[in-house]
Amino acid sequence: MKIEASIQINAPLQRVWDVFANIGNWDDWNPVCRECRFETGKSLVKGACISFELNPIVLPIRIAPEVEHCEPGKKVVWSGGRMGIYAEHEFYFEENEAGVELKSIEYFKGPMLIFARLLFLPSRLHALTIRLLDAIKEEAEAAPVGS
Repeated sequence: MKIEASIQINAPLQRVWDVFANIGNWDDWNPVCRECRFETGKSLVKGACISFELNPIVLPIRIAPEVEHCEPGKKVVWSGGRMGIYAEHEFYFEENEAGVELKSIEYFKGPMLIFARLLFLPSRLHALTIRLLDAIKEEAEAAPVGS
C-alpha cells in the first residue's frame, strides 16, 4: 500500500525545514501527531528515534519510527512497525520559485494490511497526511519574514 500527497508552501526552504525538523515543537502546531518527542537522540538525524501518537481509527496509537535517512532541507525517511504493519515514510523538500514543495510518500506492508483495508485505514491515513502537510504549511507561512 502506498499513500502520496504534496503541498506547495510559500516560505523559504530553511523556514520549512526548521518547522519540520523541530520535533519538540510539533505539539504546538501539529493536529495529527501528538505527544511528540525524541526517544533517542536530540535532533532529526539518522539513527534518532522519534515517537508520537496518531489517531487513525478510534484509539490513539503510539508510533516510534527510527530515522533511516536525513538530508536537511532535502529528504527525510523514517520507518517502523506496529501491530503487524511495517511503514516507511519519506518526505521530500523541493525548493522552487514559489517557495517549497513538500512531498510525503508512505509505504505500508505486513500481514495486518488486509484488516487495515477493511477498516478504511488507507483513506484515513491519507486524510491525516493531508492535515499534517496543511499544518506544516500554515506554521511555516505564519512566521514573520526573516525568521
